[in-house]
Amino acid sequence: MPGKTDTSPRLAFQTEGLTKTYGEGEAAVHALRGVDLSLPDGELVVLLGASGSGKSTLLNILGGLDRATSGSARFRDHELTTHSDRALTRYRRDHVGFVFQFYNLMPALTAEENVELVTEIARNPMSPAEALDLVGLGPRRHHFPAQLSGGEQQRVAIARAIAKRPDVLFCDEPTGALDSTTGRAVLQVIADINEELGTTVLMVTHAAHTAAMAHRVLRFSDGAIHAVEVNATRLAPREIDW
Repeated sequence: MPGKTDTSPRLAFQTEGLTKTYGEGEAAVHALRGVDLSLPDGELVVLLGASGSGKSTLLNILGGLDRATSGSARFRDHELTTHSDRALTRYRRDHVGFVFQFYNLMPALTAEENVELVTEIARNPMSPAEALDLVGLGPRRHHFPAQLSGGEQQRVAIARAIAKRPDVLFCDEPTGALDSTTGRAVLQVIADINEELGTTVLMVTHAAHTAAMAHRVLRFSDGAIHAVEVNATRLAPREIDW
């Protein structure tokens, strides 16, 4: 009798009993309190919660920027919680792109040169021009950051993150410094990358309106996930009430 075919989705991330504690004794801060989580490949996931609720801590552990106190965190076949520092560096270089609230662009370099910094160390990068075209900034590639708007600078930061073709894009408050119109444009770029490249996206925000564009929403409170929601229908960023 033939065996059954496994139709369950491939997991990008899986955590079990994940904790993160800063400090000791009465002064200890419990940033994560036993997080259990399974996230399929290819989804756009929004992590919602107030400041200090644990969402950025989880993002940093899954991104290989920080280590858990206990529990396990896996990316595909990588056990991140037992990786050496060198292995975590390789994981970040080969699999992960980061976008933060502040753009961290080199002011003396053009948009294209800022993206090129990443492509020089990637295994199979796209060209800086291609990455900038994907975020709609091809015509601005020779401009310096001071010649670009805040939204354009954030799109350069996204192009820099995706130029190495990461499996996962981590976004921490990517629209926190932007107005509603510019913020929607940046969210559209992130949605397009998820859709067109199949990149798994984890986006941290305290702005609840972004939940409508996600495949899956994780709601955080006091270091734990208190709700997981899967959207049956999703809104385009331009349709979101800001």
